[in-house]
Amino acid sequence: MTTVEPIRNKQDIKRVEKILAGQGLRNLLFFAIGINCGLRISDILGLNVGDVRGRDYIRLVEKKTGKFKKFPLNSKLKPMIEEFTKGRCLEEPLFLTRFNNRLDRFAAYRIINAACETAGVEEHVGTHTLRKTFGYHHYQQFKDVAMLQKIFNHFSQDVTLRYIGIEQAEIEASYLNFIL
Repeated sequence: MTTVEPIRNKQDIKRVEKILAGQGLRNLLFFAIGINCGLRISDILGLNVGDVRGRDYIRLVEKKTGKFKKFPLNSKLKPMIEEFTKGRCLEEPLFLTRFNNRLDRFAAYRIINAACETAGVEEHVGTHTLRKTFGYHHYQQFKDVAMLQKIFNHFSQDVTLRYIGIEQAEIEASYLNFIL
């Protein structure tokens, strides 16, 4: 089994978003929530319309850990959510298939994988790529591994750095910058 990686290049992210936007707002929104909030795919796909419409915050109990999580929606997500949920019932799943079933992780994987392949993303991707992409870029922007550890509910900062691929990237950079 190969570990999935974050999408490190912001231009790759933009290309993936453009491809997903061409497929409709559903696919773009679940990708955008993943890379902007760092949720696991099970938590993203478990959201209902009422969990996000008209909200400033998302509040949920993480499926994997059973821990309560509350975080604000940023200025990119709020208008997307309002447009996507307009006229929909609060109790219905946020992400539906064309047969009105809750979108599952296998369908989400296929959507992400196909969009990344079309966009030319070289990293090995999967549904967890969204969470890792959030973590990687959050770390690049703020350099605050303690905050990221808390966001991810990780046991240690080493786990967090390894999880987002920073450790390996730093090792590779040291090799490339070391010349005798």
